[in-house]
Amino acid sequence: MSGARSTGARSAGASTAGAGAAGTAVVTGASSGIGRAVAVRLLADGWRVVGLSRRDPGLEGLDWRPCDLSDPAAPAAVTADLASVRALVHAAGFQESGTLADLDPESGRRMYDVHVGAATTLAHALVDRLDDGGRIVLVGSRTAAGVAGKSLYAASKAALRGLARSWAQELAPRRVTVNVVEPGPTRTAMLQDPRRSATPVAVPPLGRLVEPEEVAALVAHLLGPDGAMVTGQHWQVCGGASL
Repeated sequence: MSGARSTGARSAGASTAGAGAAGTAVVTGASSGIGRAVAVRLLADGWRVVGLSRRDPGLEGLDWRPCDLSDPAAPAAVTADLASVRALVHAAGFQESGTLADLDPESGRRMYDVHVGAATTLAHALVDRLDDGGRIVLVGSRTAAGVAGKSLYAASKAALRGLARSWAQELAPRRVTVNVVEPGPTRTAMLQDPRRSATPVAVPPLGRLVEPEEVAALVAHLLGPDGAMVTGQHWQVCGGASL
């Protein structure tokens, strides 16, 4: 990535013509789980939402674009036509579990490619078209602090904190905020994914799983007017699992 683009300079007069009332938001992982919940919430809030995922979410009003986020070139290619973007939400992800004795290092690479690599390539591709005062939200995990049996997953999610803190400093002169939302056990298809069977789900202290819509509500807050002065932070929605 060239140093010439490190601050993401763009014209202050760039237009959001054709966007929804709140602007254009690019959301990854829009076909299921938290990404889908974010897309639904933003559409309801008046955003134009460009959804990236391998499967069609089937959401009315969504500008869906098929995209394999494990392909480094794909995110930039499918968003090349966007003239102006107000927000980027990277929610795509998956989990493969395993203790140190039986983990598969290749699974770490796969998770890193989607969680960190796709976030990096997409943000890099869009930074020059990101509105001044725009927002970036990366969906991490409360396991970023470390959880037995999830070391490679935790490492890939912990990396998002470093990205967010660094980008928040770089983009502050443009009033662009960058934050990480870190859900705890959330009621999504990921909980039944056999790749994470080595670490069964534990219900949080508040007595139930987090709902995807509750995570989406925090994302919407950070993208909205009330989130304008929050940047470089990681926010947990975990039902007390991190206590």
